[in-house]
Amino acid sequence: LLFLWSFIVSITGIGGLLGSSGSRYLTVKYGKRKCLLCNNMLMIAAAFIMGCSKIARSFEMILIGRFIKGLCVPLHHQYVGEISPRKLRGFANSTASFFWSLGKAVGQIVGQRELLGSQSLWPILMASCGIPALVQLVTLPFFPESPPYLLMQKGDQEGCKKAIRQLWGEGHHQAEIDDIMKEKATMKNTKILSVLELIKEPSFRWQLYMLATVTATVQLCGINAV
Repeated sequence: LLFLWSFIVSITGIGGLLGSSGSRYLTVKYGKRKCLLCNNMLMIAAAFIMGCSKIARSFEMILIGRFIKGLCVPLHHQYVGEISPRKLRGFANSTASFFWSLGKAVGQIVGQRELLGSQSLWPILMASCGIPALVQLVTLPFFPESPPYLLMQKGDQEGCKKAIRQLWGEGHHQAEIDDIMKEKATMKNTKILSVLELIKEPSFRWQLYMLATVTATVQLCGINAV
């Protein structure tokens, strides 16, 4: 039982590893908005599977649901950052961490036995992750694709201008478009490294050491036990 419980907890990370490894290819080919829509459908499917696990008397369904949930590519902060005007971009990017922490806190609170953590209501708690996914699935089609994606990946300058006007209103946005064009020119002269090439690159060695140290010590700070 201890092994199964540990596997159920950790399998989301395994799915996240697989989902993140294909995120660059998927976002370049299909765009961030379409990938987010697919994420929402996967999350709703995972919520349905986990919510029905008690009725089906199958812990395997919890395993499958949490694995599918982990496959969802973490693109929200990228999309929010790219559709935000320059003066609000830093603030918009920081909200992702805030709502990530807020969601964890809310989950811990409603998971108490007095609320949804009881023996009869825990399937509802497991399925609750489908609610925000459903809200986003319904509302996201009314948002445009990311302007940098339209200009840098698709070369659609008119589509980029239309998306910017839809997001930021009418006005003179040539400076933002010029910034995207400069970034596109820079990317042409920059080699994009694979994970293995990044690990082997000596100039990034100390940055990798620092990131690995910070990430490892976060796991030891006690939050997982909480």
